[in-house]
Amino acid sequence: MRKAAVVSLLTLGCMLSACSSSSSSPATTGAAVTTTSAAAVTTTTASGPTPFYEVKLGKVPGLGEVLVAGNGFTLYMFVPDKQSGTSTCYGPCAQAWPPLDLPTGVTKPVAGAGVNASLLTTTKRTDGTTELVYNGWPLYLWAGDSTPGQATGQAINNNGGLWYVLNAAGRVITTKP
Repeated sequence: MRKAAVVSLLTLGCMLSACSSSSSSPATTGAAVTTTSAAAVTTTTASGPTPFYEVKLGKVPGLGEVLVAGNGFTLYMFVPDKQSGTSTCYGPCAQAWPPLDLPTGVTKPVAGAGVNASLLTTTKRTDGTTELVYNGWPLYLWAGDSTPGQATGQAINNNGGLWYVLNAAGRVITTKP
C-alpha cells in the first residue's frame, strides 16, 4: 500500500512538472507563418519595425537577391497563376503555400528597399482576403521553409504546378539552388 502511494506521488509530481514547464524557444516552422496574425508579426531593423506583409529583397544562397516578406522568408510565384494577377492556389495548396495577405484594416501593400512599388498590387481571394501580387504574380510563402533566406520550394512541382522565386524586376528565376 505504501509503495503504491509513493509511486502515485512520483507520477503526480512528474505530471505537474511537465505541465508547468515551458519552452524558452518559440516554434519556427513554415506552418507557423499561416497561423500567426500578419498584423502582429514584425521584424525590427535599424530603421524600425518591418511589417510581415512588406515585400523587399533578400539574399538567398544560389539564387541571389529575390523577393522576400518582411520577416525575411522567401516569396514564390505559382506557374498555373499565369501572371494573371489572380490566385489559383486554394485548399491544400494554400495550406502548403500560404498566400502573402494583407492583414485586416491594411489597404495598401508595402514596397521595401529595391522593390519596384509600381509592380506591387493586390488581388481579392475567394475567401475575401487580399493577397499581394508582384508583376502580375500572386505571392506565396512555402511551409517547407523554416528560416529566413531558405528557398526549399524553388523549382519544385507541387500542388499542381511549378514554384519559383522572383527578382526585383518581377522576372521568374528558374535556377535550382
